[in-house]
Amino acid sequence: MKLLALKNDDWKELVEEIRNCKKCRLHKNRRNTVPGEGSLNTKLIFIGEAPGVKEDEEGRPFVGAAGKLLTKLLENNGISREEVFITNVVKCRPPGNREPYDDEIKACLPYLTRQIAMIKPKIIVTLGRVSTKILYSLAHIPFTSMSKLHGSVRNVYINGLEIKLIATYHPAAALYNPQLRTTLEKDFKLIITVYRENIRTSRTRTLLDFFR
Repeated sequence: MKLLALKNDDWKELVEEIRNCKKCRLHKNRRNTVPGEGSLNTKLIFIGEAPGVKEDEEGRPFVGAAGKLLTKLLENNGISREEVFITNVVKCRPPGNREPYDDEIKACLPYLTRQIAMIKPKIIVTLGRVSTKILYSLAHIPFTSMSKLHGSVRNVYINGLEIKLIATYHPAAALYNPQLRTTLEKDFKLIITVYRENIRTSRTRTLLDFFR
């Protein structure tokens, strides 16, 4: 219980840092920061690019049209948003929904790496090119293209944590290009299969440890 309380205190401190952050130009026009939401005890994190208009208004990730699709993809596979953690590489909305600049990503990246360190996920899913490039870089893997990397499972180490890294398209891409919807659905079936297998393996190990 003490460890859980300490984790929650550290998390609250991190969220407060994000809310007060002025490390790059994006703070000038934001309405809200968007630290992320979901379970801190999950094995599965989804990482997008940056907040959009709706996210900036509400201070929550993936609540616009792309977010509704993400929620549906999860629910269609028997998973609720509350069971996973959802965040973005950048915690403030870039003007005009442009891609975040390199210096903005650099300023915000320590927040993401701290989130990963605190949650200690077994699986990270990158949503779209920007987050895939960043997480591949953290894992010291060369980025090629989303068409080649989506749906692949990589066993990597990120800041000392052993993680299964899975890339897929951003849900927004499927809204603009309906042909990607089927691809995204197939990728999510894989993601949830890997997630459930990880849960089964973790439970088996726990039982074996009990009898040692």
